[in-house]
Amino acid sequence: MIAILDYDAGNIKSVEKAFNHLGEETVLTRDYHEILRADKVVLPGVGSFGDAMAHLKHYELDKAICDVVADGKPFLGICLGLQLLFQESEESPGVEGLGLLPGRIIRIPEAPGLKIPHIGWNSLEFPSEGRLFAGVEEGAYVYFVHSYYLQAQQPAIVKATTSYGVSIHASVEKDNLFACQFHPEKSSAVGMHILQNFADL
Repeated sequence: MIAILDYDAGNIKSVEKAFNHLGEETVLTRDYHEILRADKVVLPGVGSFGDAMAHLKHYELDKAICDVVADGKPFLGICLGLQLLFQESEESPGVEGLGLLPGRIIRIPEAPGLKIPHIGWNSLEFPSEGRLFAGVEEGAYVYFVHSYYLQAQQPAIVKATTSYGVSIHASVEKDNLFACQFHPEKSSAVGMHILQNFADL
């Protein structure tokens, strides 16, 4: 059973549909005990860092997330869900993230010919081997929608990068904690393969 966290953020239903398409049993929930009973947990989302943290705290999902991660269960953050795992974001000064991984979320810098938000397909490079990317060829394209990006403090946790004016840490992995800045649920066969790798952990 994969628990998908419901905290009033966008894009949650499409993640649920993607896992269901793979034949995985899912539950869309904000119930603490249901989350802790799940085999794996996913934090999707699009929207504002500050609003999302407020919603997580309102539903006490911040505690559930920390307990799931401490329990060693596979946990996947997607898009905003990746950003929330870190300490802070330039989008919402003064708002603390979950702080489960060290790093900052910063705005993509303005540059000639670059549109912000970054919306579209970009290829991935793999600086080190990640379990989510088993069987995925380097250079595979995935779909991004974001204005802010991760600068992780620990290079060893960065498993995929992409370039959009700057080098973007597109996916991280540390122990049972996984996260993608891109949207695997919108990334065609490559994205479904990545979600299947997570489901198979």
